[in-house]
Amino acid sequence: MTEKSLRVLIIGSGGREHALLKACKASPLVAAVAVAPGNGGMEQEAICYPLNVTDVHAIVALAKRLDANFVIVGPEAPLSVGAVDALVAEGIPVYGPNKAGALLEASKTFTKDFLMRHAIPTAWGKKFTSSEEAVEFLAAQKFPIVIKASGLAAGKGVIIAEDYDAACSAVYDMLDEKCFGNAGAEILIEEFMEGEEASIMLMVSEDKYVMLPASQDHKRVGDGDTGPNTGGMGAYAPAPVVTPEIEKAVVETIVEPTLKGLLADGIRYRGTLYVGIMITAEGPKVVEFNARFGDPECQVLLPLLKTDPVQLMYDCATGTLDPSKVEFRDGFNIIVVLAAQGYPSTPRKGDIISFPSKLPAGTAILHSGTEREDSGDIVTAGGRVLGVVAHGATLATAAQNAYALIEKIRFEGMHFRRDIGARQLKRDGV
Repeated sequence: MTEKSLRVLIIGSGGREHALLKACKASPLVAAVAVAPGNGGMEQEAICYPLNVTDVHAIVALAKRLDANFVIVGPEAPLSVGAVDALVAEGIPVYGPNKAGALLEASKTFTKDFLMRHAIPTAWGKKFTSSEEAVEFLAAQKFPIVIKASGLAAGKGVIIAEDYDAACSAVYDMLDEKCFGNAGAEILIEEFMEGEEASIMLMVSEDKYVMLPASQDHKRVGDGDTGPNTGGMGAYAPAPVVTPEIEKAVVETIVEPTLKGLLADGIRYRGTLYVGIMITAEGPKVVEFNARFGDPECQVLLPLLKTDPVQLMYDCATGTLDPSKVEFRDGFNIIVVLAAQGYPSTPRKGDIISFPSKLPAGTAILHSGTEREDSGDIVTAGGRVLGVVAHGATLATAAQNAYALIEKIRFEGMHFRRDIGARQLKRDGV
């Protein structure tokens, strides 16, 4: 791949895709980059095209109209409907797994079957489509217990039920009340695993992979891990809770068996494989797989790569990945998500956002739920509005830099967690 030879199309509109756009703009390989559909912040840096990201024909048509020779698919929805398969059929290299690989995220019951079949450590689980059968099963279980919508539910389809009544309520909500739509037409009832969660992102090209530094997401909306689950309120990396010993166990018992299992099942996986792990007393176990970069984890991981991320993504897509050449930067990155009033239930939209005139070195503001009005104002347009990213030699410094920048951002109803990274900072004695 030569300098300025890639014409890139990024599919998506969140903070993850804004981070991917910044990586493309910084890459010596990229001659041009466009985004579809993008958001208000991304419109200030690239041409954005309206697009329904689950319309495979529209994705292919846009890629061909732009003469794109590399497509990066950010979110899970287009992956699950076969966008990669359609683009590859047209001879366009794509970073992201095909439809068969995307089932690892699109169906939690598919994943549970895969994990059990290939003897990869995870919680036990049982799938149901009948609330009557599920409730009968719950009567004989110990609590807490986990209830999961099998399909894609934007990171919100997981309920930790503390007792039988709460578990039954979750079952009825998903299967009978359709609170997650078709995503909850099948559910998984799963063992509650004791331990601490972490995220492992792999950039995969079939049997080759690059493991990015471990990260730790914060799913609950409130400080101290309180309130309902969200798509993610913040993250940091590297996460020292994943010690070298734990990382070795993850590689040996999860990563390598997973990649071998995919190939054995006839799935040629190329793209990001997100491995959510629980660090238990028995060792690391799989909580979930996602078929794309985490959002907000992507925003802290890409800047930790000294090697050009675009080069790595292109090499994964074309089967030319050489993991031995990958280098990482020192230090820590943290992201704090600024959410709209009402998130995660019914977020308010249309509030004008006030930004600082200048950003300190080592910081960035990445847009997620924003729009740009004709007046030029950037306004809120989603639940997770912005992500404030900061770098530091230590996690404490990174956190201080992020929260100092947040003080200079304003919009009506803005809320955020003030304890991103706090568990690790406490271990560090900060």
